[in-house]
Amino acid sequence: MLHAWGAGDREVESRLFQLLLPDLRKLARSMLRKERPDHSLQATALMNEAYLRLVKGRERGWENRRHFLAIAARAMRHLLIDHARARAGGVKTPIDGMEEILQGRNEQLELGIAINGLLDELGKIHPDWVTIVEMKFFAGFTDEEVADAVDAPLRTTQRKFGDARRWLFERLEAR
Repeated sequence: MLHAWGAGDREVESRLFQLLLPDLRKLARSMLRKERPDHSLQATALMNEAYLRLVKGRERGWENRRHFLAIAARAMRHLLIDHARARAGGVKTPIDGMEEILQGRNEQLELGIAINGLLDELGKIHPDWVTIVEMKFFAGFTDEEVADAVDAPLRTTQRKFGDARRWLFERLEAR
């Protein structure tokens, strides 16, 4: 069905979305669990926005369901970063006694933006590492699911994830 959709079959698109809806919803909920509790973006909105981005890119050669969900996780990550950047540009009204809490949120936002930038940078060097990080960290896939999705041995996938984490931490500490 993914191949038919990629070829432009509009009838398949609707059926495919209905089949993938539970997976997309689960993915959006998983990603939002890692966000602050009072996040203004809801899982349904995140899922819908990501799906709209994927519809625009339907000419992709989707390999399988896991590949599609990995790309959906990447789209959701970018949407969350875009949402955070938009909120950060808003007017900040200081509230007596709340400065420390607000400062903590700014630090988390800056960290999220830094990690996003580093993942984009890493993608130019090792795109396979970024895929593995996104699937494990953002989409919540197990090591076995990631290995299956990227069609690599489990141990190789785990090693690449370790290498990617080390690369990210080294650059974060340097900043």
